[in-house]
Amino acid sequence: MEWFLAKIFAKYNYWVFILLMLIGFYGIVAKENLIKKILGLNIFQTAIFLYFISLGAVKGGTAPIVDETIIQKGYIYTNPLPHVLILTAIVVSVATTAVALSLVIRMHREYGTIEESEIIEKSLREPPHGENSKPGT
Repeated sequence: MEWFLAKIFAKYNYWVFILLMLIGFYGIVAKENLIKKILGLNIFQTAIFLYFISLGAVKGGTAPIVDETIIQKGYIYTNPLPHVLILTAIVVSVATTAVALSLVIRMHREYGTIEESEIIEKSLREPPHGENSKPGT
């Protein structure tokens, strides 16, 4: 039993990622409030970012700055590619969040609520304000 627990807790960072992903997924699926759904999406994305950055870590690795003396000494470098890709993903995540929040603002202006079930109910009962009430006109 001790061996099993030692193996599980040796990789505790993976359990943290899984927990964050589950919290984010729960926020996306179970919450009715659109802002809470966006927060769940951001938590989910952050878990993925942390996972990929942890994959790029090298024990005893240094920053990948190439110099003749460092090359001769044979230092181990960390791979900069995961960090660069995650920086790009963070920018995309911020843009996605901005677009999602602007859509929530637009829906709030249109329907007067940010609760998903109320928006669906109102959209089925009446057409949005900007559209004609008669089909085909």
